[in-house]
Amino acid sequence: MIRKFGRAVAFGVGAGATRAVYGELRRRSPGGASRWERTNYAGRTVHLGAGPAVAVGAALGALPSRTRGAAALAVLAAGACGAYDDVVGAGDPRRGFRAHLSALRDGEVTSGAVKLFGISAAGLAAGALLKERPVDRFLAGMVIAGTAHFVNLVDVRPGRATAAVLTLGAPGLLRKGPAGVLSAASVGAAAAVLPDDVAERTMIGDAGAHALGAALGAAIVAGNGRAGLVAHAAGLVAAAVYGDKVSELARQVGETDQRKWTGAPTVVS
Repeated sequence: MIRKFGRAVAFGVGAGATRAVYGELRRRSPGGASRWERTNYAGRTVHLGAGPAVAVGAALGALPSRTRGAAALAVLAAGACGAYDDVVGAGDPRRGFRAHLSALRDGEVTSGAVKLFGISAAGLAAGALLKERPVDRFLAGMVIAGTAHFVNLVDVRPGRATAAVLTLGAPGLLRKGPAGVLSAASVGAAAAVLPDDVAERTMIGDAGAHALGAALGAAIVAGNGRAGLVAHAAGLVAAAVYGDKVSELARQVGETDQRKWTGAPTVVS
């Protein structure tokens, strides 16, 4: 029965778990404890609870899938790395892969570098569980990690990342098997917080953007062979390079005040 209605179950669990966790986090911080708040680009105070909530929801929503272990690993690890950067890297003005790798070369381990390598490692580990051949495993890891970073890349205004996940994940709902289930899990989790995200009552932050992206990436991997993985990996690499250039340009012209959230990354950090 679960297998027959896997996509519906995954969507329902993803959405329901996300709302439950989000609601509990809001209740546990009445009036908003400072650690659960950020000031967004418009100067409004928003709650951080949506990030951990979508990470839990997307991971639980993947349970009806046969690839539940790999998907849960990717989602939870990406969410944890993103949450670490949300907290530890809150005041770091550096943006983009290049900036964090340059700092690492100088002996400084930034929260962005921890996130970059942590999500990459989790993607490769999940890819190894999803595919059998070494080349396919590597490509799968690139797609999972790359999609996680891509969703964060587009998270520049309220609702952008969640809407992107809904748009990109919707075609996957037509697929059968693990690809459809994992798509449903990510779409359900994103849909659950979209209204509050758009209304600027909450933010998904790096934790939520990376978790949703990892879930979506796992769905892409589950539904594609080598040719599809190559195409997706190439597109994600191009997006990452473009995003890094945009981050560097924004830094050079002093447009850091255009960041999505005060103290949170705009593009890829």
